[in-house]
Amino acid sequence: MNLNFDMAGPAIVLGLSAAGSCIGCGIAGLASHAVMSRVEEGHGKFIAMSAAPSSQLIYGFILMLLMSKAINTGTLAPISAIFIGTFTGMAMMVSSIYQGMVCASGIQASAKQPAIYGKCFAAVGIIESFALFAFVFSLLLIA
Repeated sequence: MNLNFDMAGPAIVLGLSAAGSCIGCGIAGLASHAVMSRVEEGHGKFIAMSAAPSSQLIYGFILMLLMSKAINTGTLAPISAIFIGTFTGMAMMVSSIYQGMVCASGIQASAKQPAIYGKCFAAVGIIESFALFAFVFSLLLIA
């Protein structure tokens, strides 16, 4: 039996970013449902905020594709891809989870004071930036 781990790195980054996005959206979605049961209007904005952690999955998907191409062309060693995929995927996963928590608190706060909804996205964006930095720095490593 010939075990080939060439695509382990791309699979790891996709899996970790997907798991984090799922957990983050779940956390924010729980808050969204709870708030929608207490307020009469504005449900769409709560749903939109609860979807914010899904962006890390997009970063993981793009990185998976680029890493796979780099491995297939021989410009990235599979062992390097495993390390890049693991640590970048972990950064994206943690970012997604904490972004879900920030979104949940923003949803709850804006239910009480609707005027602060837009301001809550500042913290959501700050958490997002860590996943974006990990993504960009990984691109620099594989280029």
